[in-house]
Amino acid sequence: MMKTLSSGNCALSVPAKNSYRMVVLGASRVGKSSIVSRFLNGRFEDQYTPTIEDFHRKVYNIRGDMYQLDILDTSGNHPFPAMRRLSILTGDVFILVFSLDSRESFDEVKRLQKQILEVKSCLKNKTKEAAELPMVICGNKNDHGELCRQVPSTEAELLVSGDENCAYFEVSAKRNTNVDEMFYVLFSMAKLPHEMSPALHRKISVQYGDAFHPRAFCMRRVKDMDAYGMVSPFARRPSVNSDLKYIKAKVLREGQARERDKCTIQ
Repeated sequence: MMKTLSSGNCALSVPAKNSYRMVVLGASRVGKSSIVSRFLNGRFEDQYTPTIEDFHRKVYNIRGDMYQLDILDTSGNHPFPAMRRLSILTGDVFILVFSLDSRESFDEVKRLQKQILEVKSCLKNKTKEAAELPMVICGNKNDHGELCRQVPSTEAELLVSGDENCAYFEVSAKRNTNVDEMFYVLFSMAKLPHEMSPALHRKISVQYGDAFHPRAFCMRRVKDMDAYGMVSPFARRPSVNSDLKYIKAKVLREGQARERDKCTIQ
């Protein structure tokens, strides 16, 4: 199954197995959107704008293979619990953000972590497979100093202890401290190409989208690049119906893979 995307003057075909969704969760005013902005364009916005729900898409060509990463930047107020649950169900990798100077935001991350584990376990039970949830817990605003800190590092690290698919980072979206490293570890845990992290691919704009076409590799200037990525400016959040179909297809796909593995073992 292939997903076809329009970018510039070319159609991009991304295999379904190379399409992923990253869900960013946390309380209000902890810097979720700032971390996403750093990931997408390397910028930091000082002005705070409350997020209802933002959807972004980034497309990669990594050594000739196409990848798609959808980013769901959720609201900190979560006024619709059913939509929050749907966001978790469709997520492949997760970033849980709290502010180091806010005990309440840390408590919210603990609740979110528990909810993700419960919701994804229900989904995995459909295929009888062990749940592997690549997740980063991110303490933002470490530039505020120790006097403002309300959450000790040792306490936050307890949330990820004993789980090889979960890591903890203290970052500053404002100063861009540890942000690249955090994404590198997240993608490594998810077994995604490490070139998807912000510092390890060439960034191109949509007007050069034709470079994603296979024929572009005949050109020397593109041939010399191992990995490059482009933010889609026209990406729209899939409908609820599309998300439900996505979950169904994912369950069926994993179930079929499990049956193939059983046949191979036998």
